[in-house]
Amino acid sequence: MYMWETEIQSFGDYLKIERGLSKHSHEAYLRDIQKLATYLAVSPIAIDQVEESHILAFLKDLHALGIEASTQSRTLSGIRAFFQFLVFDGTLKSDPTVHVKNPQMGRKLPDTLSFDEITAILDEADLSSPEGVRNRAMLEFLYGAGLRVSELIGLKREDIYEDQGFIKVRGKGDKERLVPAGRDAFKYLNLYLESVRPSIPVKKDATHFVFLNRRGSGLSRVMVFLICKDLAAKAGITKVISPHTFRH
Repeated sequence: MYMWETEIQSFGDYLKIERGLSKHSHEAYLRDIQKLATYLAVSPIAIDQVEESHILAFLKDLHALGIEASTQSRTLSGIRAFFQFLVFDGTLKSDPTVHVKNPQMGRKLPDTLSFDEITAILDEADLSSPEGVRNRAMLEFLYGAGLRVSELIGLKREDIYEDQGFIKVRGKGDKERLVPAGRDAFKYLNLYLESVRPSIPVKKDATHFVFLNRRGSGLSRVMVFLICKDLAAKAGITKVISPHTFRH
């Protein structure tokens, strides 16, 4: 059972029966709520314990991920409708979104990290665990090769040219380019490929991808962002960590 399953199901029924939303709108609303539930599942936080600060932190991290303000506003709209329904339904006494304002359209440039800060984050990857080995390899490519997160999660095994010291990445518009990678990046990549990845039950549609989650599926941008954020917190770094933070 996932977080808030009963409440989300009730909200879905309400949207379908009472509001008569289209299938597309209905699914979009539920995706927005499930994103918040997944985000807060780390704690985890019960539905009646959600506060305004949790909603603001979620929106802040969407912002750090580079999600456009218009998309943030749409997501907030779905979350607001969910909590308004729970108040109306009697599940909650108050709506934690009532004072939350829509995101501003302007965006500040993300913070950058110093060499020492990046080193501290790299050192927080626990090489005694499979996920730690994978995370260290991913961070080496994010920083050492300056990859975008989307390029990292899309990296395929056939894109690695270690003998030449390059990897092939696919960027915006599906354009390909060769990117140089350092010895440390290949060192940890090989450690991951040789000692971790063979034990993962790889899903059929993820066979070609280099980096996988423990269930054998490809990683998402959100997952990589949360990994970076968690390691930064462990290193005592308070800057806003975004998918762009590690780029030169």
